Amino acid sequence: MTKLILVIGVVNYSVAMAEETKNTKATSNSVTAENLATLQSISQAQVSPSGEFVAFTRSVPREIYVEKDGKNWSELYLVNNQGEERAFVTGKVNIKNIQWSKDGTLIYFLAKMHEEKFTALYQIAVDGGQAQKAITLTDTNINQYAVSSDNKKVALLAKPAKDKADKKLKTLGFKAEVYEEELTNQLLYVTELHSSEKVTTLGNNAIIPEPWPIKGSVSNVHFSPNGEDLLVKTQPTPLVDDKYMKSQWHIVDLASQQIKTSFTTLGKLGNAEFSYDGKYVAILGAKDQHDPALGRLYIANANSGIVANWLPNFNGHVRDFEWANSRNELIFIADIGSQSIIGNLKPGSSDYTTVVDVGAFIASNISISDSDKTVAIRANTALHPNEVFILRGGQHARLTDSNAWLTALPLGKQESITIKARDGIEIGGVLVYPLNYKEGQRYPLIISVHGGPESHVKDGWLTSYASPGQLAAAQNYAVFYPNYRGSTGQGVNYSMLGQNDYAGKEFDDLVDLKNHLVNIGLADDKKVGITGGSYGGYAAAWGATKLTKHFAASVMFVGISNLVSKFGTTDIPNEMHLVHARSYPWEKWQWYLERSPIYWAQQSQTPLLIMHGKADPRVHPAQSMEMYRYMKAQGKTVRLVNYPGESHGNKNAAARYDYNLRLMRWMDNYLKHDNKPMPAHDLPHADNLKTHAKSSASVATQNK
Repeated sequence: MTKLILVIGVVNYSVAMAEETKNTKATSNSVTAENLATLQSISQAQVSPSGEFVAFTRSVPREIYVEKDGKNWSELYLVNNQGEERAFVTGKVNIKNIQWSKDGTLIYFLAKMHEEKFTALYQIAVDGGQAQKAITLTDTNINQYAVSSDNKKVALLAKPAKDKADKKLKTLGFKAEVYEEELTNQLLYVTELHSSEKVTTLGNNAIIPEPWPIKGSVSNVHFSPNGEDLLVKTQPTPLVDDKYMKSQWHIVDLASQQIKTSFTTLGKLGNAEFSYDGKYVAILGAKDQHDPALGRLYIANANSGIVANWLPNFNGHVRDFEWANSRNELIFIADIGSQSIIGNLKPGSSDYTTVVDVGAFIASNISISDSDKTVAIRANTALHPNEVFILRGGQHARLTDSNAWLTALPLGKQESITIKARDGIEIGGVLVYPLNYKEGQRYPLIISVHGGPESHVKDGWLTSYASPGQLAAAQNYAVFYPNYRGSTGQGVNYSMLGQNDYAGKEFDDLVDLKNHLVNIGLADDKKVGITGGSYGGYAAAWGATKLTKHFAASVMFVGISNLVSKFGTTDIPNEMHLVHARSYPWEKWQWYLERSPIYWAQQSQTPLLIMHGKADPRVHPAQSMEMYRYMKAQGKTVRLVNYPGESHGNKNAAARYDYNLRLMRWMDNYLKHDNKPMPAHDLPHADNLKTHAKSSASVATQNK
């Protein structure tokens, strides 16, 4: 049963967490896999119109060995300027897409509650009461919504309900699937937003208009400030590849439901937003169709549709933005190197002012109060995962503490480093020192390679189920996160350096960075491991084969082993061609093959652990199967672990915990011990379950 909690008054969350921590199972003096599995973080933060409160969602992992397996819960809270929290909707819930009403009396959100089958739009009063359903669609989910500034209308994005005959036909054996042709477009609806006393239902006998006649699939929507227009993002089909490479923003007239203005941009396309007076639209996009990543900030004229690069030649990547509410000024977050800044910018000028400089935190999302005096920020640092921060009067402060137990644990020192590669290109990354580091002593090193490759490592919180970070540091490892050429955060030209050179100079950079850590006396050259997911998994496979002499252990996660078959099995072939390969496999078969880890498997001397989600559409599980078979058939040390139901990265609690244990056990086995045989394939989950049950029973008895 869904647990709804509304606390009238305020509770100091850090005190509550400290009390709860007394009973935690994580009693170690350093970060462990067990307490890492309990790590919480902030998913979304939205400041109230008055700037007095911040509504936020907190991601809470399910308890391993106790709760039914699944993704993290997402709970709704409110925090004031003093860091005092109120719990609004907590327990076994998944709250997302929170938004304030204009008068600040209500918080809207999407959720499935009370064991409902479909996601609906809810609202909850700030001054008391339980969450009330506002809009529900018959037999389909509301995937996204936007509320007009006067709170009278709401735009909804949803796919049409499935034909009930389909379910019956499947029971009769008609289960044929037509690949990529049975997808349904996401539709746009606009309706009145009523008070909580009346629930609007969209069904076969709809009391609101039919879906708008928008061509293609709608993926995002915003109201104009005056409520007369919608800013709508479309793509030709629901295919992920189309979303990445063929999206477009339009202004649609609310009365006629017709497109007034379309904005022409090339390549990847992110969010867009009207200025406070509706004259401009800010758009996050790419330089062109070959730009690997979002990060270019554009300003468009809402009437003419003319689009201009607002920050030309910016050697960073813009991450998020929001217009001020009382003047034409944009507040934005940008990643520069391994750090982030918050800046502001005005139309007519490409000169920005830095509001929060590098080093304060790694910011990811912002929200601005109506007065523009208060900015809520979701951010992390090297000491903690994402929390709620507030910026006011040029000063920032942290408001939440989601992991009070973490503050009591020692953490390894962390710093950014930069060197020149063998050809003079500047490369770098973030280094986490062993917890008990002593200068002059050499340590086993784990190199954790980011995916993408259109991504980069930031000098913030770097520890998760698949990222060794402080967990490995606590076990006396050095951990290095490389930002090899082709990484983002340093402008478009830098991010394109790896194109048409799969596993070439970009992965040579990994060796140069490893050698640097050896040369400065930190790493033991004979005890270096490599790991990563997706493109980082490709690097791990390459490290175990082509670069085998440099790595004593490798853990490959959802990684690439064969570039020829990868193109034929991925859901993003167009993106692969335009922003990575810049060619097709049939144009140079041998080159693609020689840039594939399977081609070099015969020379491998590196023990390789491969892990993969069996439902991965991005990098098909066959990539890991091929890698395993090519290694196994040639007598190499290799193991393949599949995770049923998991996609491109593990989402469920048990799979994450299991992955973390296997990752560290593999590294321990080959980096801390010489010539040790492959560890057993199983993990002591059954014993842990029994131990956990006894511990829980003992605690229950004591509580009586």
